Amino acid sequence: MISYYGYSDGSGEYFIIVDSEKCSGCQKCVNQCPKNALHIELLFIDLEDKPVASVKEAFCNKIQYICAQCKPEKNQTPCTLACPNKAIKCLYTTPATV
Repeated sequence: MISYYGYSDGSGEYFIIVDSEKCSGCQKCVNQCPKNALHIELLFIDLEDKPVASVKEAFCNKIQYICAQCKPEKNQTPCTLACPNKAIKCLYTTPATV
């Protein structure tokens, strides 16, 4: 299951994307997030609870501002670089980059 945390509006698209099939719940991305926007939560996947990285609900509508210092447009953020399974990605586009 692919989960998109963030939003899209007239200024662009701002999402943190987590592939729960690849995520092991190791917390390496959580530990590297300088804004403490990520956490591990239990999701019901394939008939069982699985620990998966996700964006805290309070941050979903603020991804553009919360993640800006990490330069998500380059997809080289601390969270993506920390993930050994490549389960987390950033989608950050503005009308100039679309």
